[in-house]
Amino acid sequence: MQLAMAANAVVSPSPFQPNSILRSSFSGVSVKLSPQSLTLSRSKPLTVLAAAKKAVAVLKGNSAVEGVATLIQEDDGPTTVAVRITGLTPGLHGFHLHEYGDTTNGCISTGAHFNPKKLTHGAPEDEVRHAGDLGNIVANADGVAEATIVDNQIPLSGPNSVVGRALVVHELEDDLGKGGHELSLTTGNAGGRLACGMKKYKLEQFYPFHIHLFVHFDVIATSMR
Repeated sequence: MQLAMAANAVVSPSPFQPNSILRSSFSGVSVKLSPQSLTLSRSKPLTVLAAAKKAVAVLKGNSAVEGVATLIQEDDGPTTVAVRITGLTPGLHGFHLHEYGDTTNGCISTGAHFNPKKLTHGAPEDEVRHAGDLGNIVANADGVAEATIVDNQIPLSGPNSVVGRALVVHELEDDLGKGGHELSLTTGNAGGRLACGMKKYKLEQFYPFHIHLFVHFDVIATSMR
């Protein structure tokens, strides 16, 4: 059985004929069933779940700093960010999600940290923080920073979706709101913006919602030849 999926699909098949193939196609959904691979009985829903969401941001700036961040979220769980950035000075660099995906005027166009709850800046583990406060990444002696961040406040769908917003790597270490500087509670005093990139869905692997595909017969799969 082959399923090409789309959200909220309901299939009502035509009468099944022996030695025939039933195919229903609509709204991007294709269901192909052959008599060799199923048997029929009374109506019962078949539920297919494909809730993984994926987005990618390519970070670029006016210097040699550049990188890629991949974001993955399973169901309604936390989002995992895998980031690799090159061209940095060795040490810690603030890494934040900013409000806008606009880079027409460089990274300055991305606005402030993404902060839908209107809280002050903090560390990723703090209760009081911006949603976009992702802490620091560490560049090695070669200027390469690689990190994996798992966070509950940066979903890839819903009213506070971060897709279409920008990731920004900063010149300095983020003091996580605890440095006592006048900028500590807004930016973490992380300095200039070295590179940024807007997150976009990676469509070939993106299924935005739980998918409930109702086929009005039982399906008992056997090996297809």
